[in-house]
Amino acid sequence: MEVIHPRGCGIDVHKESVVACLRLQGGRRVKTEVQRFGTTTAELLRLTEWLSQAACTHVAMESTSVYWKPVFNLLEGSFEVVLANAWHIKAVPGRKTDVKDCEWIADLLAHGLIRASFIPPPPIRDLRDLTRYRKSLVRDRVKANNRVHTLLETANLKLANVVSDVLGVSGRAMLDALAAGETDPEHLAKLASGSLIPKVKPLAEALCGRFTSHPAFLLGQMLTQLDPLAGLIARCDVRILGVAKPFEPEIQRLQTIVGVGRRAAEVLVSEIGVDMSQFSTAGHLASWARICPGNHESAGKRRNGHGE
Repeated sequence: MEVIHPRGCGIDVHKESVVACLRLQGGRRVKTEVQRFGTTTAELLRLTEWLSQAACTHVAMESTSVYWKPVFNLLEGSFEVVLANAWHIKAVPGRKTDVKDCEWIADLLAHGLIRASFIPPPPIRDLRDLTRYRKSLVRDRVKANNRVHTLLETANLKLANVVSDVLGVSGRAMLDALAAGETDPEHLAKLASGSLIPKVKPLAEALCGRFTSHPAFLLGQMLTQLDPLAGLIARCDVRILGVAKPFEPEIQRLQTIVGVGRRAAEVLVSEIGVDMSQFSTAGHLASWARICPGNHESAGKRRNGHGE
């Protein structure tokens, strides 16, 4: 087969070490050298120096958990780094050692048989980290909110039947009073403000339940958890605004799509970037985003699966 990259390296990545196979080909002659390095920054810099001295141009590795990321980050500025899906470059069964794995990757790289995974540039990766972190924080807040609702229902406090947002201004005032030990429905209802003032009577009825010191303690803990989450989300939003500033034109353009708001636009930019040349067709992008049907059929039966 034709050799596409005569000076390449295949790397088998692990948590504590990487095994690298340097493959150099001149004419029909192939020279390989295998070395093992640690995963500390100093060891990865030593790997970079070794490859640079050999005039290596391309490096390939598997996307092993998160362990590939520091290796990729240190190598991407010096070499053309190809990140491969481990499933796509799986070796022949029965030939599984660290050395054989890196030799196999190096051989596939040399012949151009590795389909590179899409890795956005560092600014997009930073934005992606932030939007994914914000998503996890919002999920934590939703879980905490749901626990509050469950606790109120368990105590037969039907606050959610009268108040649309239990954790809004009025609802939060009532919850704080409940956590502090106040159980008088009339007093709790009088904490309503704004549009809820005319609903004092139904509020008093809804707040009449069996709320002892035990649920009061739990409610206090839950409310204490909610406040820091709100602060973390707010600070994350501010950080995202700053990091996303270079992509403001794309974010504004995405918001012209029906149903896409500011947050969704930021996520779209963080996940697919702004350079659509990475995707050969719209179908390729849809497949990469896992929003199109898979093509998996055997013996006349179509099976579930995502497009590739």
